[in-house]
Amino acid sequence: MAEIKTTQGAAQAIAASALRAQQARMRVIAENLANANSTSREAGGDPYRRQVPVFEPSRIDAGQGVRMAKVQADPSEFRTEYEPGHPSADAAGYVKLPNVNTLVEAMDMREAQRAYEANLNVIETARAMEMRVLDLLKR
Repeated sequence: MAEIKTTQGAAQAIAASALRAQQARMRVIAENLANANSTSREAGGDPYRRQVPVFEPSRIDAGQGVRMAKVQADPSEFRTEYEPGHPSADAAGYVKLPNVNTLVEAMDMREAQRAYEANLNVIETARAMEMRVLDLLKR
């Protein structure tokens, strides 16, 4: 009995760590989407650079969970458009745009949402199992 509860508690703790990690990932994605069309405030300057979450394993109770270790800048090239009249244009008339692809961000957001939902299901299932064990012990 104690082993069952410990296993279920560990499953809940691991799933909770994944919930926190996916929530943090969704915040980073939302920031990327919010800045997808921003430009530099100075002529020829760099615009917003896409951010990417980095996850790492973390020890949780009797198992291994996950956490967002850091957020790092995506090193891919900026997009450029020829707009000589734009205030952010360089001497050649090109404006640097963020390296954010909204379609990729939307797919990442959907993946993070599904992972979040899956971990919620783990927690709900573990709780239902605990309740069933308690019901069986009452008899």
